[in-house]
Amino acid sequence: MTKLLLIGIRVCRILFLLLSASLHFIFCLWLPGKTSSIQARAEWMQSWSHRFLRALRVQVQFRGNPPASGILVTNHLSYIDVLALGSIRPLVFLSKAEVRSWPLIGLVTRFAGTLYIKRDQKSEVVRLGGELAAVVEAGMVAVLFLEGTSTDGQTVLPFRSSLLAPAAERGWPATGAWLHYDLPGGSAADEVCYWGDMTFGAHLLNLLSKKDIQAFVSFGSPIPEELDRKEMARVLHAQVCRLKDEHLAGTQVREVPAR
Repeated sequence: MTKLLLIGIRVCRILFLLLSASLHFIFCLWLPGKTSSIQARAEWMQSWSHRFLRALRVQVQFRGNPPASGILVTNHLSYIDVLALGSIRPLVFLSKAEVRSWPLIGLVTRFAGTLYIKRDQKSEVVRLGGELAAVVEAGMVAVLFLEGTSTDGQTVLPFRSSLLAPAAERGWPATGAWLHYDLPGGSAADEVCYWGDMTFGAHLLNLLSKKDIQAFVSFGSPIPEELDRKEMARVLHAQVCRLKDEHLAGTQVREVPAR
C-alpha cells in the first residue's frame, strides 16, 4: 500500500469517526440534556479516544495509578496527548484557547468539556479558578499542561505556577505524570510531537502515514497538599522529571485495554 493511499484511507476513517462521535454526542448527551454533566462529557471523551487512537495506530501503555481526584500535571508534547491521557480514565483538560478553533481536534475538545484559557490575559486565572473548582468538586480530575507550550520531549520545561493557585488555596490533591512517544523507524520528536513552528495540517497528514506509534504515561503519587503554588510547581516538576528518568531506566508498564 502506497503512503498516499494509506493517508487517504485514514483521513476517511478519521472523518467517519468524527461524524460518528458528533452524532453520538448529539443523541446521547445533547438531546437528553446531559451536556451539563462534567462526568458524562469526560466519559464520552474516554470512549472516543480509544477509537481515534486506533485510527491513528497509537498504542497506549502506562505505569503507576492515575489519580482519582484533584489535578493532574503533565508535560505537553502533541495534540494527541489529550487522546492518550483521556483513554486511560475520564479526565477534563485545560487547553489554550486557540485549540478550540483547530480542525477536527477543536470539535472533539469542545464536546469533551475542555476548559480554555487565553494565556495572554492574567484575568483568566481568576475565571478558571471557578471552572476548575466545578470539575474537582464533581469528583473529576482536571489536567493541566504547565510548561506553557508543547516541546519535543527532550526536556521538561519549568512549570508555570499561576494555574496552581486554586489547588493550593483549596487543598486539592495534585499529581504529576510524564508522557512520552516512541516511533519505530522514525523520529517521535519530529513526527509525533507538535512544537515550534510546525503547521497542523502537514503534521497530521504525516502522522497518518505512520504504521505504529507507542505512547507511554508514568503516573506519580499525590504530593503534599500544604504547599503554596510555587512550591507545588517545583515539587511537581521534580516528580515529572523523576518519572522520566525511571521510565527511561526500563520500568514495567501496563497496556490500556482496547474498547
